[in-house]
Amino acid sequence: MLKSQKDWPEPIIRVQSLSEGCIDSIPDRYIKPPTDRPIVNSSSNDDTNIPIIDLGGLNSDDLDVQDSILKQISDACHNWGFFQIVNHGVSHDLMDKARETWREFFHMPMEMKQQYANSPTTYEGYGSRLGVEKGAILDWSDYYFMHYLPSSLKDYNKWPDSPSSCREVFDEYGKELVKLSGRLMKILSLNLGLEEKILENAFGGEEIGACMRVNFYPKCPRPELTLGLSSHSDPGGMTMLLPDDQVAGLQVRKFDNWITVNPVRHGFIVNIGDQIQVLSNAKYKSVEHRVIVNSDQERLSLAFFYNPKSDIPIEPLKQLVTPEKPALYPAMTFDEYRLFIRMRGPCGKSQVESMKSL
Repeated sequence: MLKSQKDWPEPIIRVQSLSEGCIDSIPDRYIKPPTDRPIVNSSSNDDTNIPIIDLGGLNSDDLDVQDSILKQISDACHNWGFFQIVNHGVSHDLMDKARETWREFFHMPMEMKQQYANSPTTYEGYGSRLGVEKGAILDWSDYYFMHYLPSSLKDYNKWPDSPSSCREVFDEYGKELVKLSGRLMKILSLNLGLEEKILENAFGGEEIGACMRVNFYPKCPRPELTLGLSSHSDPGGMTMLLPDDQVAGLQVRKFDNWITVNPVRHGFIVNIGDQIQVLSNAKYKSVEHRVIVNSDQERLSLAFFYNPKSDIPIEPLKQLVTPEKPALYPAMTFDEYRLFIRMRGPCGKSQVESMKSL
């Protein structure tokens, strides 16, 4: 397998600092090829949005209501790979507090943030690039990456200690999202025709992994030339995104179109990752998405990744493999797959698709 790299290939420049100094241009390192550039301020597809699903009825005694919610999630997984959820059980106050605490962090003095500068070895901490290819075209964003589970990887010393009470907020937020992700995993499993714990057990049962990347997209004077995050599918199991509910930016690929997601206030955006695509033998598919930036407003989002235990081989579940539908993917641990991804950076759907030929 590929070996981990200890240092970034070039000096790191914070995009937030660039944004404060750029007036009407951006450095060449951030200018995407014409085929990858977004169409900014396009009016097309304005009325199209990913499905919005109300989970409130899951606790209902009415089985028809429960079945309707399961069907909506099943349809969304098959047709979009993305959906938004409301009435999910996570406190709105906690969601707001988590988002605003992180916004405060990104607006702290640079020397305070630099204490948490990361390296490509683990990506933990304050970062400004994904992938270690020398000379790569970069994305217009900074981020903070941290582990939540397993407990052996959770290192509070690598979490910010400012603003005040931030570690307590992040801890409580992670606890609630692990619970919510577990509920959704049971639904995905049932919708695949499996017992409700099969998918979770394939992830490692009680020993699942979880981590969070907080994305900060500063204002950009030339948003039509760059992206906040290049097209990719998520390498993990399932992603729970708390978007900036004031500023849209996430785009989901639907056939040949890019659909800009209109975030619902106090909703989460859920998407299928590569590991569930593999376990489901492609019944569920991870979907390409990217982030656009704008010249008027910064944007911040919290991506919570619910992942398999890192050293368990992930391969199509035997219940979903038949002579007519043989296994499409070889076994590979999430650690191996994640390292493969990190060396290359965001590359559309080419990462998981390339596994078919291994």
